[in-house]
Amino acid sequence: MEKIWLEQYHPSVAPEIDPDRYSSVVDIFEQSVSTYADNTAFINMGHSITFKELDELSRQFAANLQNSGMKKGDPVAIMMPNLIQYPVALFGILRAGMVVVNVNPLYTARELKHQLNDAGVKAIVIVENFACTLSEVIGETGVERVLLTQIADMLPAPKRWLMNFAVKHIKKMVPDYSLPKAEQFMDAVRSGSSMTYTKPDVSGDDTAFLQYTGGTTGVSKGAVLTHRNMVSNLEQVSGTLETVIEPGKELVVTALPLYHIFALQGNCLTFVKFGCPSLLITNPRDMAGFVKELSEHPFTVITGVNTLFNGLLNTPGFNELDFKKFKFGLGGGMAVQRPVAERWQQVTGKVLLEGYGLTECSPVVTVNPPTIKEYKGSIGMPLPSTDVKLCDDDGNEVPAGETGEMYVKGPQVMKGYLNRPEATAEIMHDGWLATGDIARVDEQGYFYIVDRKKDMILVSGFNVFPNEVEEVAAMHEDIVEVAAVGVPHDVSGEVVKLFAVRKTEDLTEKGLIEHCRLHLTGYKVPKMVEFREELPKSNVGKILRKELRN
Repeated sequence: MEKIWLEQYHPSVAPEIDPDRYSSVVDIFEQSVSTYADNTAFINMGHSITFKELDELSRQFAANLQNSGMKKGDPVAIMMPNLIQYPVALFGILRAGMVVVNVNPLYTARELKHQLNDAGVKAIVIVENFACTLSEVIGETGVERVLLTQIADMLPAPKRWLMNFAVKHIKKMVPDYSLPKAEQFMDAVRSGSSMTYTKPDVSGDDTAFLQYTGGTTGVSKGAVLTHRNMVSNLEQVSGTLETVIEPGKELVVTALPLYHIFALQGNCLTFVKFGCPSLLITNPRDMAGFVKELSEHPFTVITGVNTLFNGLLNTPGFNELDFKKFKFGLGGGMAVQRPVAERWQQVTGKVLLEGYGLTECSPVVTVNPPTIKEYKGSIGMPLPSTDVKLCDDDGNEVPAGETGEMYVKGPQVMKGYLNRPEATAEIMHDGWLATGDIARVDEQGYFYIVDRKKDMILVSGFNVFPNEVEEVAAMHEDIVEVAAVGVPHDVSGEVVKLFAVRKTEDLTEKGLIEHCRLHLTGYKVPKMVEFREELPKSNVGKILRKELRN
């Protein structure tokens, strides 16, 4: 889309970006840790590290990786919640010239096995709490090196000892596992201090992340995000926010998991670039504890999904926090609901901005300008150097005023899906990425999502593709056929509903849901089941999910 409206309505919008200003994410990181060496970088569970410490620890881990027999371009997985160990591992992997593969810690053994094998993961950094899942499948993968860490490993003694003991022996949060060749992550980091680190020659075309997203064929696909993709989106986002962000002065709340592309780019990388600390929330489901953490840190920015903002608003004590320094909240991952946005502004005195993105775009495509005064119900405007057009089913651009599928072009658009040329060809058309979302644009250039073309289900900002859920449900011996759809939900936006034809009435709703729970991460598990005599089908026998949704 032409940028004429940007100049006409918003002359302050950031100019076009130079996607080759930095050769890699590492270049931006090393510039920041040098410029902001004494600033706090990350805070977690009452402990913090500076950019200088992050520089040293990540370099040590990079050296260890380089001296372990691994080579540039090898994929290394990270499977952990928000802990200080995460950025140490993340930047260590990137500085070693290797590829980061983010893994959801709540994955089942089936899901984990697929991702490790699909990405060709050689090593994994994993929190001990989830080692049981890895131990079930590691023999069926190519993983050669396991680096274990405990929740409190980055905290000072004796707090570290006490918390790790409590997690393992009192709260019983570490199921039994067997990984006899596993090493301790912190030992690997420390050993790197005596090893030689060689900065690799990394170009913008090198892969930085294999970021997995739901798959239409029943399995997740790895979006290949290059250093140029990530640097471009980082430049686009920071260029949009630089009018309101003071380098080195902000405190961003990071409650969304860093393994999710939104928090990875919007929190971790963006605020590292700005030299600002990030408050890592390990367990945002503990809303009372979350609000207590917020009361101890005068935060200026918070990102999240609609469910997170709604949860905070309904937690006692949140409305009593000091919002004097607070600048804005940024919602993404799922639609921000108007009642939540309006109440957020009433309580905090600041607008809840909404943006839009997808994994394949590193991820941000549009965002509302941080200078807007109230919630618009819009996903905002395209970022600098980002083109958006609306197309009909044949890929032709629709006339002004009509709705159409959003197509995106820009330097942040992925290289493609790993080893899946057909899946890549389905979504990429002459450099344009078809998002599957139906939108409209108003005369001022603000975009609005009106529907979803794809069958994808969006649960609290996480993609759930129905094929995967259906495949798991169909594994049950009493299922004849099954279809999964998304249905509206006040809290999570959508939840999964199954329509099923069963062989006998012995199979109950509860029984089928429990079966799915054994093989699917929690957010993918159906919340309701409707049994039918038959499912609607097209003339070629394809189950019509759209009819079921309606």
